[in-house]
Amino acid sequence: MEGASFGAGRAGAALDPVSFARRPQTLLRVTSWVFSIAVFGPIINEGYVNTDSGPELRCVFNGNAGACRFGVALGLGAFLACAAFLLLDLRFQQISSVRDRRRAVLLDLGFSGLWSFLWFVGFCFLTNQWQRTAPGPGTLQAGDAARAAIAFSFFSILSWVALTVKALQRFRLGTDMSLFATEQLGAGAGQAYPGYPVGSGVEGTETYQSPPFTETLDTSPKGYQVPAY
Repeated sequence: MEGASFGAGRAGAALDPVSFARRPQTLLRVTSWVFSIAVFGPIINEGYVNTDSGPELRCVFNGNAGACRFGVALGLGAFLACAAFLLLDLRFQQISSVRDRRRAVLLDLGFSGLWSFLWFVGFCFLTNQWQRTAPGPGTLQAGDAARAAIAFSFFSILSWVALTVKALQRFRLGTDMSLFATEQLGAGAGQAYPGYPVGSGVEGTETYQSPPFTETLDTSPKGYQVPAY
């Protein structure tokens, strides 16, 4: 089945790069991609500071290494996922099977919903650990990086929720069966319905004959008189 389905046109149609770049879904993916860099980048570069007692490095988020690892993993996962789904969007037009398109949209919907939830968890986790961080030289040095990671974690919630909504809209759109119905009607519009073959037992209107005995049926027989009472 090679028709329009799940928000994409006919399979094999030429892809317009300008229209693809202007699509809301493409803009949201690029925005989420940039936000992910703004989260794991500052944590990797400035998220670890020296302790007061020695050269040992510790996480700026209350010394909790799990907070730094979670932020980096979340950002890297979003970075890779945005790149992969951008490639999938580019190839989506070439997918001819409606079943495969449905699976791709479901994958997008499930992953976007999951990452929206994880971004919410990450934002709350990093904010909580930053509030518990004691002030010090290391905190002042890496404070901007920590606040940037928290801020872009919040922005990532919004962008991934928007991606989830777009994927849900594509899934509800489904397959446009009116296109196939129009093609079928157009193909059969100039063809007349064939009549019944001669001898098949069903005759057309041109060969219709009166029922038997109607020619000799007389509604007023001769010699008959209505009796008077």
